[in-house]
Order: sequence, then structure tokens, then C-alpha cells
Amino acid sequence: MSHLIVIAFDGADEAEKVRAGLRTQQKEGLVALDDAAIVSRDAEGKLSVKNEVSRATMMGTGIGALLGLLLGGLFFPLTGLAIGALGGAGVGALTKMGVDGKFVKEVKESLQPNTSALFIIVRSADPTAVLGLLRNYKGRVLQTTLDSEAEENLRRALSDEGETL
Repeated sequence: MSHLIVIAFDGADEAEKVRAGLRTQQKEGLVALDDAAIVSRDAEGKLSVKNEVSRATMMGTGIGALLGLLLGGLFFPLTGLAIGALGGAGVGALTKMGVDGKFVKEVKESLQPNTSALFIIVRSADPTAVLGLLRNYKGRVLQTTLDSEAEENLRRALSDEGETL
């Protein structure tokens, strides 16, 4: 089961640093992310959104392309492939594996200048490694689907205390 975690940071580039650290951990096999997005507001108040393609959208695109090729292959193979891929991307976006756009908008509107937020959907993780990374940053948990104990450990890692059980 995947978990949504949204963390706000008091720096416009902090969320990017954490995402980069998580990507390094992903390459090492310590964490598996399904999706990641960053929303930041610079010192002048300008918003920026950096969203990676979610696993659900990629899967939907692939399935749609295959179906489009199969269904349209007899008459219009390339057109069927393209239409199927576009439809599949839409199907992937509609699944609940990605980050909800409405929630992203709410977070964007709440960000103050020179702050950022990281949205991640975690499929699996080594809690010790991830919490060790997060202890280097100060942040606030905005939303999570973790159980209460894991959420509390996350909050502690991001606080000034930096301690976890």
C-alpha cells in the first residue's frame, strides 16, 4: 500500500533538497516512490510547481497505447497508438495513485514567500534511512496516510528535536 506524505519547509529550495536525497535513497533501494511533486514560492511570491510523471500515469499511458494499437491497428496503426497513449495517460491520472490536483492547489495558495512543500507517494521505505535523511531538515507535516506512530516519528525527525523512537 502506498502512503501520501506532504511536508512544508521554511525555504524555497528545501523540498528539492529532500526530494534529491530521497531519489538517492531510491537508487540505493532504501525507498520506492510512486510520485513526487514540489510546490515552492520564491522570495518575491512567484509560485513554481515541479511534478514528476507518476507511476500511474506511465502505466495508464502504456496500457492505453497497447489498447489503441490493438483496436486501431487494422486501419490506423500510428493514430491508434497515439490516441491510446493519450487516453491511457488520462486513465492513469484518474487513478488514486497520483497526488490530487485540488489538494496541491490548496497547498500552493497557503505557501508564504520563500517556502516550499514536498508531495510524495511512498510505496515502501526503510524508516531508519528516511528518518535519518529528514533529521537534516526542519519541516511541518501537512498531511500523511501513515499510521499514528510512523507519523509521530516523521514529525519528530522534522522538528528541532530530531529524535525518533
